[in-house]
Amino acid sequence: MIVTRFAPSPTGFLHLGHAYAALVAREAGERFLLRIEDIDTGRARGEFEAAIFEDLAWLGLDWEAPVLRQSERSAAYAETLGRLDAMGLVYPCFCTRKDIAAAGGAPHGDEGPLYPGTCRGVQRARTGSYALRLDAAKAAAMTGPLEFFEHGRTVAVDPLRLGDVVLARKEMPAAYHLAVVVDDAFQGVTLVTRGEDLLPATHVQRLLQALLDLPAPAYAHHKLILDAQGRKFSKRDASVTLRELRAKGVSPAAIRAQLESP
Repeated sequence: MIVTRFAPSPTGFLHLGHAYAALVAREAGERFLLRIEDIDTGRARGEFEAAIFEDLAWLGLDWEAPVLRQSERSAAYAETLGRLDAMGLVYPCFCTRKDIAAAGGAPHGDEGPLYPGTCRGVQRARTGSYALRLDAAKAAAMTGPLEFFEHGRTVAVDPLRLGDVVLARKEMPAAYHLAVVVDDAFQGVTLVTRGEDLLPATHVQRLLQALLDLPAPAYAHHKLILDAQGRKFSKRDASVTLRELRAKGVSPAAIRAQLESP
């Protein structure tokens, strides 16, 4: 049985890109789960979560109960992080984004400059403001070669593609890569459908799955829905939301037809 999920963050209202991702996941899975990725408590809002349920129902989607919320999963993340820490794969990083951007010669990856490893191997107490990073090279040496399945074909994992990613912060129990791996395994997700911009993330997530002895789902990264300027829809760019379209009288059928067009 194919189990898929849609995992929005309640930090804004859903737009057409979210609608497409939810529809793809619903149509691909025999079981369809909803996960609220509200681990960023500083930005998550209850009104946005309520709007997610309303917008998805308006589109004609249903999902299994109960809904999983990352804000209720801190203990699971802490346990998993502790396992990686005990393996010697986690180190504290005290660099700011400005420090990383200013580091000369830092190679660039899919998400911008890769972390140059400034704090790797440095012995320093975990006090003040810091992030906990994965030692990707050491992790890769432990797992050996890995692969994942993307649209039915085998893809070799590049464990260093995103560098030493952040797994957690002092004020946040888990960052995206750790939380999504733990939650997909917990929910029994067998097929991850998401936008093609997240394909690079699969490399580090497959590495974490192997380290933690978690099952590896198959993946199907889909096209991005672009606006009139050719940019992907984004909350930060104040893209047109589903609730705005609904207020204008646009029907769910019209939205589905628009998203299904080439």
